[in-house]
Amino acid sequence: MSAGDQEAGVATWQRRLLPGELGRPDDRRRSARDWAVDACALLLAWLIGAGILFDAWDDHGAGLVAVDVALGVVAGLLLWWRRPHPTGVGIAVGALSAVSGLAVGPALVALFNAAIRSSRRGLAAVLAAQAGASVAYALVYPDAQDPLALSVAIGLLVTAVVVGWGLFIRARRELVRSLRERAARLEAEQRLRVEQAREAERRRIAREMHDVLAHRVSLLSVHAGALEFRPDAPPEEIAQAAGVIRETARAALEELRAIVGVLREGDEAGTEPPQPTLADVPALVEEGRAAGARIDLELAGDLDAVPAAIGRAAYRIVQEGLTNARKHAPGAAVRVRVAVAGPQLAVSVVNRAPVAVAAPGAAGGPLPGAGAGLIGLRERVELAGGRLSHGPDAAGDFVLEATLPLSA
Repeated sequence: MSAGDQEAGVATWQRRLLPGELGRPDDRRRSARDWAVDACALLLAWLIGAGILFDAWDDHGAGLVAVDVALGVVAGLLLWWRRPHPTGVGIAVGALSAVSGLAVGPALVALFNAAIRSSRRGLAAVLAAQAGASVAYALVYPDAQDPLALSVAIGLLVTAVVVGWGLFIRARRELVRSLRERAARLEAEQRLRVEQAREAERRRIAREMHDVLAHRVSLLSVHAGALEFRPDAPPEEIAQAAGVIRETARAALEELRAIVGVLREGDEAGTEPPQPTLADVPALVEEGRAAGARIDLELAGDLDAVPAAIGRAAYRIVQEGLTNARKHAPGAAVRVRVAVAGPQLAVSVVNRAPVAVAAPGAAGGPLPGAGAGLIGLRERVELAGGRLSHGPDAAGDFVLEATLPLSA
């Protein structure tokens, strides 16, 4: 199968059985079916024309027969261009059929083709030409047995049948085109949905990696900075800090392995690990306190009534706030508040104005940050139907606040 046929969704052997304009819309070449139809149509047209010519043979002189045959041959040859020029060929062949019996057959084929391919105005013009030709032919070659009115009526009846048949074929082809366009549109929409789902999953994984790894790595940096800041610390404190570093690195590797497992196809686990909830916020705060941070935690309201998805978003807000505090304001006191206020869950992380004394882990300066965490956090909150704000207040404290609807 060629690339063009694959794009059209038609196999090569199927395309040979379709009209050229239905097989590949961008390819105007005749298909094998078109060649067979053209040959049969020309043969049938000349057979019909020969029968009409024979019926009016006695009305022709020797010279008129030659003219009739010549005009019929020309009319048949004009059928080659009936597809690209249905209106012009229909009018021309119809005009020839007014004086040539052999051209009557090609005129019917041209009329049938015009009903399939011409515009409304073009078809009306071809019909007018064919109707006039029928009347003119009955006048030029009157039938002694049949009156003029009967001959004209028969010609008009045949014209109506041919046009009706052509319009039926046209309706079928338009239906096929519309179904093909609809199928192509549905396939494009399906591909777009798949791409959007993949992009959303990539964004989700990127947010999870940032939220998890930034928190763990910042803890590692704080403890390593403490060892660097106090190299003369008692061996017990050094061993304790080293143990915390080891445990934090292990937890970071486990969480990284869990996230990477989502990216792998055919993962043996088959399911994602449990996600943190609002109940894990106290443990998160304790991790920060173990790293030497001064954190006040306030929990208020019926937190058990908070949905799991909202609680997970609140956990990520607190996690990002503590991570940013360690990065940009090491040694500053932090106040965390999570409270249920009516139909909403309010979460705030406030970094007090930085203190003047150096803090453990600050020997190398503040940790780098690109601001992507707050951008991802805003997307997470907006997806949950909430609002997020951050920035310094009047006292110089950095405030991260979010409100999440419990009914989201």
